[in-house]
Amino acid sequence: MGAGRVCRGGPSSSPAGAAAGRPFPPLAASSSSASPSSAPSETASTSVTKTVNGSHHFKIAGYSLSKGIGVGKYIASESFSVGGFDWAIYFYPDGKSGEDGAAYVSLFIALASEGTDVRALFELTLVDQSGKGQDKVHTHFGRSLESGPYTLKYRGSMWGYKRFFKRSALETSDYLKDDCLLVNCTVGVVQSHTEGPKIYTIPVPPSNMAQHIGQLLTSGKRTDITFEIDGEMFPAHKVVLSARSPVFRAQLFGPMKDKNMKCIKIEDMEAPVFKLSCKPMGLSICSKAAHLF
Repeated sequence: MGAGRVCRGGPSSSPAGAAAGRPFPPLAASSSSASPSSAPSETASTSVTKTVNGSHHFKIAGYSLSKGIGVGKYIASESFSVGGFDWAIYFYPDGKSGEDGAAYVSLFIALASEGTDVRALFELTLVDQSGKGQDKVHTHFGRSLESGPYTLKYRGSMWGYKRFFKRSALETSDYLKDDCLLVNCTVGVVQSHTEGPKIYTIPVPPSNMAQHIGQLLTSGKRTDITFEIDGEMFPAHKVVLSARSPVFRAQLFGPMKDKNMKCIKIEDMEAPVFKLSCKPMGLSICSKAAHLF
């Protein structure tokens, strides 16, 4: 390939030669008390334990008709899902235990799906329908637990009260209205997981910089220098040339730059050859021309 000369320009510069290598100094003798060459790596993680909460509202209509169903027999709510498990409310109009002789109503929350050692917090509320807000509440939430959350071992395991309310008192209270009872239930399933350092990944599309630079050249916008080959002119951009070639960087922006330089003339090369060499696959002339020098 022929050498290039500059129209109305100064002498071109070339990169400095590499310095000759020198041998490494001898290694110092190590001692038994020497400290490690690098500090030990440190990592961290966090164990997070929380409750996943959900509530269900259960209306028991026709309470008087449910009496006499029998001790140990219950009326069940529809099942509802909390924390990945199904649950149900069991109401025993004649009580759950025969030893009470149907003197109490019983109320329980039951695990209605398969599960092993499911840990949860519970709240059962019998709603005061007089509007006075005197609800009867039994809750795990908002108070310290001596033995932690309650553990249910298998499907059908329950938490609640055999003597939830004395039946004679219930039937004369504001909790019973129009032969209906309202029960609210809240379940908080305990879940634990360990968190490590968060690693974020951002998908990066393939680079299309070459296409954009090619479009910039084709548009002819902001070109500030021209290659002249065999009488044909090829516009280019100085900043792209300097970014791609240390020779052009020194020639166009170095201490010996010529502010009036507008044309770089290439000798001993035909224009079609230059064009093919500098625009394969849509790359711009000024980007690829930098590698010709």
